[in-house]
Amino acid sequence: MRRSHAYALVAAVCALPRLAVVAIERGDILLAYTEKSDDFARTLVASGTVGFIPGVPSAYTQPLYTFFLAPLYWLFGRHWLVVGIAQTLVAVATALLVYEIGRRIASARVGIVAAVLASLHPYLVWHDVHVNREILDTLLAAALVLATLVTAERLVLKQHKRSSTHGAVGDEEEVVLLQHKLWWLWGTGLGGLLGLAILGNSRLVLLPLVLLGYLAWRLRLPGTILALAAAGAVATFLVLAPWVVRNEVSVGCYAITTDTRALWKANNPLTYDLLADGKWIDDVPNIPDAPLSPEFQAAIFADRGELIEVDECAQMRFYRGLVTDFWREQPGEKGKLAVQATGMLWNPTFSVEREERSQGLVGVAKDWGEPLYMGVLYVLAAIGLFLVSRSFAVLAVALLAYNTLAAMVFVGNVRYRVPWDFLLALLAAVALERVVRRLRTR
Repeated sequence: MRRSHAYALVAAVCALPRLAVVAIERGDILLAYTEKSDDFARTLVASGTVGFIPGVPSAYTQPLYTFFLAPLYWLFGRHWLVVGIAQTLVAVATALLVYEIGRRIASARVGIVAAVLASLHPYLVWHDVHVNREILDTLLAAALVLATLVTAERLVLKQHKRSSTHGAVGDEEEVVLLQHKLWWLWGTGLGGLLGLAILGNSRLVLLPLVLLGYLAWRLRLPGTILALAAAGAVATFLVLAPWVVRNEVSVGCYAITTDTRALWKANNPLTYDLLADGKWIDDVPNIPDAPLSPEFQAAIFADRGELIEVDECAQMRFYRGLVTDFWREQPGEKGKLAVQATGMLWNPTFSVEREERSQGLVGVAKDWGEPLYMGVLYVLAAIGLFLVSRSFAVLAVALLAYNTLAAMVFVGNVRYRVPWDFLLALLAAVALERVVRRLRTR
């Protein structure tokens, strides 16, 4: 099948069910399950302020999804169809990246199967068209995987070519110069993607170390790794710096997000029992006399028109201190939470009462289709892990392990796992292709 035909097939398989959900869920896309980024985007369009309240800058959420929504609202208005179509297009782009990864690690056929498996993920078919920042997390995760694979393969190939070339001194110098340019080019590209990913999800702040470790394992040349690390670090810094410096100037502290209260809700003595009862971290009671959050300030402003004073950076430091105290003073309780978070992350079913649910056919697909889909996907992915190349298996395991560790630090939930489920789809596609091939040869 031609690549253009494969693209068309993958795009159709991805887009059509999501557009159907857009039509069915049109009344809930903007009214239910919204998040702070939506509030920030509306304020940005209305007043030019990134925050909850016009004229009051805030850093109380990761900014990338805000900057995705704001141009849509400014150009087309805040409408369910605008969000639904735009995010369907993002999902299609993600599916095409998954196809390209599959082509690279196995074959075009595997790429198509992987893209179809990833696209028909029951939870994502629904989740992708609602207001949620994970839509961008998934796109950037797929882009990072593809860029990492391409970087490793190209640089390994160049190293082999250089080692087999024995030309004149001038030719050798030209090859070395080209090699250095490639190192900086690929390092800069990866660093830029990592910067965007961190702006979308601050839990990825240590992901550059994982990818650097993987590339070091693949390339095994200190000079190459140092050049890649330097280029990547510069690019990541340049992407993050404007937002972080803006927060120091406008809010009062260097931060990607000041919402450490969410981290505290996931790390305190009450969390384990609440989650075990099927509740969510938002059910953790407030601390009396704690510093007020920008979210509370916005609620008072919306209710009374009164602008109360809030020290956003002080409340960030307050809750961060409570978290570190909890880790230091109650390591056993934190260990229980880490185990619980791992189980919730990898649970093929919904694990909390407040988790996003729908009625009718969409609800049936999520509540029944999701566990069945994930159960089969887990089995096939486990088989596929032993069939793919060692280099891709190591990358996939490293990324899934990092996401699991991030959940152990914070909290586990299906919505925090799904941005990386395409890795499972890729492994499962390899297993399916091998099964079909063996059946045909019998």
